[in-house]
Amino acid sequence: MTELKTGGAQGYLRIATEEAFITKEVLAAYKRLISEGFDDPGFNSLWGFYSGSPSERATAIIERLQDLGARRLGDMDDAGIDKAVIALTAPGTHVFATDEAKALTTDANDQLAAACKRHPDRFIGMTAIAPQDPAWSAKEIERGHELGFKAVILNGHVNGEYTDDEKFWPIFEAADALGTPVYLHPQGPSKGLIGPLLERGLDGAVYGFGVDTGLHLLRLIVMGVFDRFPNLKFVVGHGGEALPYWAYRLDYMHAAGIRSGRYDFLKPLKLPISGYFKRNIFVTFSGVAWEPAIQFCRSTLGPDRIMYAMDYPYQYQPEEVAVQDAMTMSAEDKKAFFQTNAEKVFGL
Repeated sequence: MTELKTGGAQGYLRIATEEAFITKEVLAAYKRLISEGFDDPGFNSLWGFYSGSPSERATAIIERLQDLGARRLGDMDDAGIDKAVIALTAPGTHVFATDEAKALTTDANDQLAAACKRHPDRFIGMTAIAPQDPAWSAKEIERGHELGFKAVILNGHVNGEYTDDEKFWPIFEAADALGTPVYLHPQGPSKGLIGPLLERGLDGAVYGFGVDTGLHLLRLIVMGVFDRFPNLKFVVGHGGEALPYWAYRLDYMHAAGIRSGRYDFLKPLKLPISGYFKRNIFVTFSGVAWEPAIQFCRSTLGPDRIMYAMDYPYQYQPEEVAVQDAMTMSAEDKKAFFQTNAEKVFGL
C-alpha cells in the first residue's frame, strides 16, 4: 500500500505557493518569437533552451508545465503537497505586442480557471495580466477575482520597463482595492542588465533572476509604491531574492542617500526599506529548501512573513518536503510556514 503523504497527518497541510504552468498557445507564441529573432537576450536564453533543447531536463519541464491534471496531481502526491498556487510561467505575456498579450492572457486565465474548477481542493489560481495595458490589466484583475483567483502574477519587467513607473500603478490600485496580493516573479534580466551575467552563464535562476527581481522590488519600494498603497500585499520568492540579507545596509545607505540629496528624484519614505518587508511583503522559499535561510527570515521578518513553495516544475524535488518538515521550529511556526500564512495571505 502506498504511503499517504498528503492530508495533514503531520499536523498541517502543505501549500506550495509558487508553481508554474503554460498554455500550448503561449508556448507556441514563444517559439514564434524565437524564430523571428526577437530582440531580448534574457528571453532567448531561457526559452531558446526550454522550447528547443532535446535535453531530458527541458523536455520534462515543458511537459509538466503544460499539465494541469493527472501528472501534476501525481507529482504533488509524491511530494506531499496538498495544494498548489499556480501562475502563468515567466515571462507570461509581457513580451508580446499589446493586443496579442491581452488575447493570450485572457485565454490563459480561462484555462487555469477551468483547471481550478476541476480540482478545487488542490489548485488555486493567480491572475495573469498584460501590463503593456495597465487599465486593461486592472479590469482583468477584477475578472480574475470573479473567477476565484487569489493573487496576481507580475512576471517581472515589461519589455525592459520596470513597473515602478506610475503608468503601471493602476495594476497595484486594482489589486489593493480587492485585497489581492501581487506575486513578483522573475524573468530573464532586462537588456540593460543582462550582459555580464549572460557572458558567464549566470543570467537565469542561478543568479540573474534574483538580481533582476530584487532590483525590481527595490525600485518599487524607493519610488513609493507602498506609501501610495500602504495595504498592498506583495509576495516575492526564492528567499526574498536575497534582499532580507541586505536589509541593514539597504536601510543605512538609502537613508544616507536621501539626507545627502544626491538624487533629486528620490523622496523620503515613510518607513525604512526593511519596514516594507515587515508590513507589505511576504517571502516564499521557492527553490530554496535551505533551513539557515528560512530561519534567518523567520527571525528577522517574523514567522508570519514566510511561506513554503516548491517552484514546480523547474525545481521539482520531492525529497525537499521532508527536509523542511524536519526543520528545528515550533509546531505552530511550522504550521504557519506550510499552511496558515498562505491561507491568510491568499485568502484561502
